[in-house]
Amino acid sequence: MKILVCIKQVPGTNKVEVDEKTGVLKRNGTDSKMNPYDLYALETALRIKEKYGGSVSVISMGPPQAKAVLYEAFAMGADEGALITDRKFGGADVLATSRTLSQGIKKFGEFDIILCGLQTTDGDTAQVGPEVAEMLNIPSICNIEKIEQVQDNTIIVDMDMPEDIERVRVEFPCLLTVKKDIFQPRLPSYIKQQQTQKKDIDIFTFSDMEDQNEKKYGLSGSPTHVERIFPPTSDKIQQHWQGTAQEISGQIYGLLREKKFIR
Repeated sequence: MKILVCIKQVPGTNKVEVDEKTGVLKRNGTDSKMNPYDLYALETALRIKEKYGGSVSVISMGPPQAKAVLYEAFAMGADEGALITDRKFGGADVLATSRTLSQGIKKFGEFDIILCGLQTTDGDTAQVGPEVAEMLNIPSICNIEKIEQVQDNTIIVDMDMPEDIERVRVEFPCLLTVKKDIFQPRLPSYIKQQQTQKKDIDIFTFSDMEDQNEKKYGLSGSPTHVERIFPPTSDKIQQHWQGTAQEISGQIYGLLREKKFIR
């Protein structure tokens, strides 16, 4: 059984500059980490491998420095990795990202199960996983909270629905997006880190894509655009009062009346 996990490098802080013209995050020079939701997907893949056998590969789309999350995945137990990187892919929205990922996955190989985190912390759309499945023409199931069983080229999972939990059996190949806390992610192994720090990573660029239409990638292939993005303004005002409890309570009462919270 071949399992693939889609992982992403995201900013490690919320203090990230934004290009006001394009609405794209300026990632250069920013501390980064693996998308937290992808850690749960990776742990799920490793648990399936340990119980049922097979291999776990990881793939990421991003700038060259995104190799760091692939090596982190190796230290956790992933077997192989690939990076999709090219300036032509920059500024992609969810549709262009999904198209690029699906093209990279086709180049990387054939997989029985593709696992994704439910969403990313820098986008929060939860759309890329299902869109990748659509472009690969395979079934997808989202909001997975439990892997029940893998048997006879099928997997049985519990899907968290708004009103109840639905148990679903789906045939391979398929794509699953898993919820946070499906499993507790393991820590990277120092020994595996030392063993895999020079491990080869497959690199895919635009020239490797089956679809060579440049207008389908990056900003030009993104039908949605951010019209305006800006940091929120803070209206927090602090006042420091001194005095007796009676004096301070009187000041609070006066302020509440002034703001018309009380009559």
